Amino acid sequence: MELAQVRLLVTDFAACYRFYAEVLGLKPQSGAAEGPYEKFSPATGSAGIALQDRSMMAEVLGELGDTATGHRSLVVLRVDDLDAYCEQIATRGAVLLHGPAPMTDRMRVAHLKDPEGNLVELQEWLLLRG
Repeated sequence: MELAQVRLLVTDFAACYRFYAEVLGLKPQSGAAEGPYEKFSPATGSAGIALQDRSMMAEVLGELGDTATGHRSLVVLRVDDLDAYCEQIATRGAVLLHGPAPMTDRMRVAHLKDPEGNLVELQEWLLLRG
């Protein structure tokens, strides 16, 4: 078994597409900026984050037609230099909610939200610094 992707169900597909592609800098698989589906990949690793229009999945699972509330997910991305990455994405419109700051003695983190309110945690693993 292999993790292929984490899929986020979104209502404003275009805004979320711009966030993951332009703000976070992940690579879109096909360039389907208007949806209803797109997978984004980081520069390394094989798993990715996918967006799917919530109404499309509501056709399969009716309960998804209800408005989503609260924090529904936490996407975690590891970066090599948290401070530099946070500076880069801030210039592209990201608004940090917290950090960069230590979370444990082994990692530093920063948090932000995508346009749908999904939490994104950026991690820098201190043990990998050498």
